[in-house]
Amino acid sequence: MVAKLRGGGSALPGLVAEKIDPNFLPRTLGTLPHGVVVISGTNGKTTTTKMVVELLQGQGLRVFTNRTGSNFTRGVVAAVLGESTTAGKLTADIAVLELDEAHAVHFVKLVAPRYSLLLNVMRDQLDRFGEIETTAGFLRQIAQATTEAVVLNREDPRIAGLAEAVTAREVRYFGLASGLRHMFPSDDDMRSGTTGEAAALPDADVILSSCDGPEATFTVDGRDIDARLKLTGVYNVYNSAAALALARTVLGADADEEALLRSLEAVTPAFGRGESLTVNGQPLDLVLVKNPAGFRLALRSFPAEGFRTMIAINDNYADGRDMSWLWDVDFDSLAAAGVDEVSGVRAHDMALRLFYEDVPVGRVDTELTASLRRFIELDPDKPKRIYCTYTAMLALRRELGKLTDVEVVS
Repeated sequence: MVAKLRGGGSALPGLVAEKIDPNFLPRTLGTLPHGVVVISGTNGKTTTTKMVVELLQGQGLRVFTNRTGSNFTRGVVAAVLGESTTAGKLTADIAVLELDEAHAVHFVKLVAPRYSLLLNVMRDQLDRFGEIETTAGFLRQIAQATTEAVVLNREDPRIAGLAEAVTAREVRYFGLASGLRHMFPSDDDMRSGTTGEAAALPDADVILSSCDGPEATFTVDGRDIDARLKLTGVYNVYNSAAALALARTVLGADADEEALLRSLEAVTPAFGRGESLTVNGQPLDLVLVKNPAGFRLALRSFPAEGFRTMIAINDNYADGRDMSWLWDVDFDSLAAAGVDEVSGVRAHDMALRLFYEDVPVGRVDTELTASLRRFIELDPDKPKRIYCTYTAMLALRRELGKLTDVEVVS
């Protein structure tokens, strides 16, 4: 009965399946020859998962992933139902799953991952998860449940510190050259306002050595590998190092490094994560922001000059209710060009924050649809960029789908 339940992007079939057959997920995923990979952390899960999937597919593996964007356990169940045969069999070699930090804890109790990649811990949606140590504790449980190898971000002290929880398994790292560490402050660095010196860092399997727009250099086994990426944003370039480290861990001696590089260079941004659409013949970039670190890196990655700018802030459950983190973001890079539209449920809070940063604002409107259409129509021949929280991004993509080709996420 469970195998007959289907459902596009909804997690409802997963909820029903969990009730009917609680063992469906471990039984189905437990048959995969290369097991299950779990990717979690505060920032970068969706794009990194997309990269890992494409890297492994480029090596000839059949990869199952939760493409619907639901990173809760029932969302994974729904995705499995959508791609399994009528007999309940999943035709794949390996599963690569993006999982929300808290919900991953429930997943790994059902299905022990063979590999895990833990990206970072930032103060994100603290009204949902509580203090940052709580989030780090969730990731620790993922690491402890992993059976073969864990890949960690050596630059994040809370992530690197999880190594002691996985002494029985292989631990690998991805990291940064010392000259780039100031670009990616840890949560502690952000709170103190300085970038601390990282002492006695473990050796990393993949190091991001340089980054200049789409041009990146990775150091792998002491060799420098140059790449020209289609991904935008310095944070996505660093996520590339994480994806490369995980793929090398999964593939081991079978990795075709030239093919890995070709696959990495071909990856395009995940929806809403630096995604570039075309409206009236001009680019319109959608940039997801959800915490101070991500917003800061986004502003650093995308210069404001020459673009119309819009910021859309919602505070629905999926965004996090507490928007006080906006006061931890520096918006001075927007001061010269200003922000043309501020929208979303918390538009007035965002406008107030910009006022105190001396950033000119053209219009404040809580109605997203009206704001978006005005943003596009007032200067149709100029490139545009929208910084938006998650639910605002989903609403904006729906409206933009009426004006241009937008990837459908089902």
